[in-house]
This record gives sequence, structure tokens and C-alpha cells, in this order.
Amino acid sequence: MLFWKVMIAEFIAEMGDKTQLMLIAMTSRYKLRDIILGTAAAILVLNGLAVLAGSLLSELIPLWLMRLIAAAAFLFFAWSEFRGKEEADEEQVKEKKLRFAAASVFFTFFLAELGDKTQLTAVTFAANEGLSRAVIVWLACSAGLFAADLAGMAAGMLLKNKLPEGAIHGLAFVLFAFFGLVTLHEGCVLLLGGGTWPLILTISAGVCFALLCWLTFRKKQAAGD
Repeated sequence: MLFWKVMIAEFIAEMGDKTQLMLIAMTSRYKLRDIILGTAAAILVLNGLAVLAGSLLSELIPLWLMRLIAAAAFLFFAWSEFRGKEEADEEQVKEKKLRFAAASVFFTFFLAELGDKTQLTAVTFAANEGLSRAVIVWLACSAGLFAADLAGMAAGMLLKNKLPEGAIHGLAFVLFAFFGLVTLHEGCVLLLGGGTWPLILTISAGVCFALLCWLTFRKKQAAGD
């Protein structure tokens, strides 16, 4: 009974979360096998930390720093979707991408999910049930989180099969850029507190990112001419 209660709670907590939507975007970059492997490993590690060590990791490494690193990763992915691949380096990029795909998914998912409500849910259940039932809580939290994220992967693969490749990359660009800026704002709020400065810094970063994309677009146009 405990297993199903924890699993359902974790599943509901993850539905519509940024990491679930992030996995939809990742289907444009990686094979489903690599996404599943990276996500499953990250979920097991994250929930293991939450259940067995509580918030120890967030005390050693500031949560705001994790958020800023995750934001940088999201924005980099968005820019790389916008930039596309250089023709001459296409095979090399593809080979390198396949080699490190699962690891890339793992670290991106790990940073994005660290300290999120799903991990806090795992901490709460672990505190209520005690160490004797920690393994059940860990497995149930991992199963619920993975089930919700499988839905995100399935949605991404469905879109990938139904929409043109350009539309998929465009959707991935929008999602990565959006969550990059949202995560950046979260990190700034954690670092600076409330007020207008986090918003000002996020808007400034958004403007700089838009300028980078515009310069990339001009460069691609010049190369095409």
C-alpha cells in the first residue's frame, strides 16, 4: 500500500513539470534508448540522495549554483538547436553525440530536478516512514517519477514522427530557451532573494541570448551566400 501511495504522489508531482517537458525537447537530440538510460540513472541517484541523505548535497553545493548551471545547460541546448550542424562536421558531431548522449541526459536531468518538488516529496515520505522503509520509498518515488517522464518521452517521440524535422527543432529551441530563462530566474531568486534584480538579470540574459541567436543567424546567412 505504501509503495502505490508514494508512487502515485510522485507521479502527480511530476506531471507538467519542467523536466517532463524537457524530455520532450530532448527527443530531437538523442535516441530514445539514451534518454531512458540517462533519465533512469538520474532518477535513481536523485531519489537515493533524497531518501537516504536528505538535503545533504544541497548543503554542500548551493542550490542557486545548481540552478544557474542547469540554466546554462538549457540555453546551450537551445542555441545548438538554433545553430544546427555544420555540414563538414556532421558525422563527427553525430558520433560524439551518440557516445555521450546518455551521460548528457543524466547530468542535465539531474541538475534540473535537484531540489525540485518531486525530490522534496521523496524527502517528506522518507522522513515520515523512517529508515526501515527507505528502500520502499526510494523505489516507489523512482517508479512514479520515471512513469511520468515516460509519458513525456512518448509525447516527444509522437511529435517527432508526426511533425517535420524543422518544426521539432523549433519546438526544442523554444522549450530549452524558456526553461533556461525560468531556471536562471529561480537561481537568481535563490541567490539574491526577492525584488526586481532577479527579473532584471533574467531579462538581460534573455536579451543577450537573443542577440547571440541573431548573430548566429546572420553568420549562417553569410555562409549560405
